[in-house]
Amino acid sequence: MSRYDKPPSGNSVDWNHPDIQLLLSKTEGWNLDNRGVYPCAPCELHVGWGAGVGRHATLIYEREGVMVVEANFAIPKGEHVRVDRTQGGAMRSIWGIVMDGREGFRAEDRAQGLHVHWVHMR
Repeated sequence: MSRYDKPPSGNSVDWNHPDIQLLLSKTEGWNLDNRGVYPCAPCELHVGWGAGVGRHATLIYEREGVMVVEANFAIPKGEHVRVDRTQGGAMRSIWGIVMDGREGFRAEDRAQGLHVHWVHMR
């Protein structure tokens, strides 16, 4: 064995073992929902480069370079958006591109027709 070889694993898993399959079947349909860990903020979404009128939405998560926005309309992947919101008493505008989007999973999301969009900031 050379120093570049990966050390042998001390654990081997039989993924087809009935106990493992039973355990894995219990997780089918699970979804991660991290809402509630970031304070939501109302915002206005302007879809497209020349959008003059914004539509109401909610910023549900923001991190360096990424925003997650909840709206009652779908936005296609690759669409340019401007997110306007009040921060520290002043209006702040951020441009981005919708990288992904989907309908909400929660019952209340579906009842309101909410969509969740991941926006990469530019």
